[in-house]
Amino acid sequence: MKPVIAIAAGGDSAEEEISLQSAQTVLDNIDESKYKAVLVVMKKGVWEARLANHSFEIDKNDFSFEQDENRIRFDYVFIAIHGTPGEDGKLQAYFDLLNIPYSSPNHIGSTLTFNKWYNNTLLRQLGYSVATSHYIRAGDRIDLDDIVEKIGLPCFVKPCSAGSSYGVSKVKKLDQLELALTKAFQFDREIMVEENLPGKEITCGVFRRNGEIIPMPITQIIPKGEFFDYQAKYEGNSMEMTPARIDEESYKLTQQLSKEIYHKLDLRGVVRVDYMLVEKTPYVIEVNAVPGLSKASLIPQQVAAMKMSLKDFFTAIIEETIN
Repeated sequence: MKPVIAIAAGGDSAEEEISLQSAQTVLDNIDESKYKAVLVVMKKGVWEARLANHSFEIDKNDFSFEQDENRIRFDYVFIAIHGTPGEDGKLQAYFDLLNIPYSSPNHIGSTLTFNKWYNNTLLRQLGYSVATSHYIRAGDRIDLDDIVEKIGLPCFVKPCSAGSSYGVSKVKKLDQLELALTKAFQFDREIMVEENLPGKEITCGVFRRNGEIIPMPITQIIPKGEFFDYQAKYEGNSMEMTPARIDEESYKLTQQLSKEIYHKLDLRGVVRVDYMLVEKTPYVIEVNAVPGLSKASLIPQQVAAMKMSLKDFFTAIIEETIN
């Protein structure tokens, strides 16, 4: 029998819409000759398998559902949830307890990479170049002048654990900082103020196939606005070039760094590492453990640049992580 694969989508964050789009990309490109795929939508504790225009409640005791008096059990989960609970380690820990394999990094790698501050702090300790930043937790005493003195202007204010640029602001003047902090706190209880790095924004996907860590073609991002915000990512307000128009030395270095980070953080599945290339030094901005897979997302562009079909790509991810 074909392995039954759950494509987990939805989630409890502002990225729900993007997650559903990513899941649809996987569903549309799954190799039906090898796998039986079922969309599983998770939202605020309600989990439903959607099959043949019908919804079936998931039994969370064993992650199964009943259809026509038959108990359907999943052999594997392709996690397409950006944000909680699919990118922050919660689902990964749950599936580990049930001994069900899945497509993403494990709960430790997911938890670590989900928080930009913790992840970048570790990467700095490991010797990688990252931007200078200042950590703030809800309830902390905040000295705006001290932050600007430490980080400088312009700077970025970011929620530590939110994706798709939700809650992110570019601050050019001191009197803009307080409002930017308030905006970021709407999405997370932990935020960071990060220095502005003037350079080229690039990103590199990484995955493992037949045991080998493979860096994907690098994408260069040129936002039409101030930075690569939600509109730039998903509404066409940017120019994206794959492969990136950067010098060969920087290109190879960025791919090598991406492979190293994938290995050192013990990651699995497909991961995307974002950088600012300052002259010839790639500064890590963040690591995306469950990167977007929608039509507007970057990983599908990099797959196409590899002359690889999405069907073969998703098959490679599944075969590498199903055991």
